Amino acid sequence: MAMKPPPRKRPLSKKPVFIGLTGGVAAGKSTALAALAEAGVPTLSADAVVHQVYEDPEMIELVRERLGDDVIVDGAVDRDAVASAIFVEPELRSWLEQLIWPRVGLKIFEFRRDHEALDDPPAATVVEVPLLFEAGMDQGFDRTIAVIVDDELRKSRAAERGGEELAARDERQMSQDEKAERADVVVVNDGDLELLAQRAVAAVAQCVELGPRV
Repeated sequence: MAMKPPPRKRPLSKKPVFIGLTGGVAAGKSTALAALAEAGVPTLSADAVVHQVYEDPEMIELVRERLGDDVIVDGAVDRDAVASAIFVEPELRSWLEQLIWPRVGLKIFEFRRDHEALDDPPAATVVEVPLLFEAGMDQGFDRTIAVIVDDELRKSRAAERGGEELAARDERQMSQDEKAERADVVVVNDGDLELLAQRAVAAVAQCVELGPRV
């Protein structure tokens, strides 16, 4: 069933409402983002941008120089190997984040700028950022949406995807309750994919109604 996107026009401003989408590990945020894209909302995944950054030849060489040949497989960065290498080394993790996130931030800026420059801009644009609040990136968005799910269901989903390090990854994130408290709109993912899609589109429409943060 096709979801109806938010209205394209708003009376007060032509600029799209810039929305940050987040959620815990295996909460369904990427699925919600895909549903929004299918509904016609312009979307961007910060994680997908990270993949693109890792494909840059300059980035590959920088990672090789710092972490060694073991993290390069067939000329490409092995993200799992990198994650293992920096997992217990806060200094390496900090180095990598400082290398990656300025590049990711530039891509997000370009995404926003390009849609704001359209003659007929959309009502909203949405960027999925897993560590939206933890990294302080929520300050760069007009509105925020958090996708949450029952913890037992989330753990089950993570296990099905091979998420043995769920607890370790959770340690770097706020709890779902904290994310929900800080977000402008909360999407509860306790149904099927169609219901999640409906709720995600409704959440974007609600953010459009709230408008840009003053």
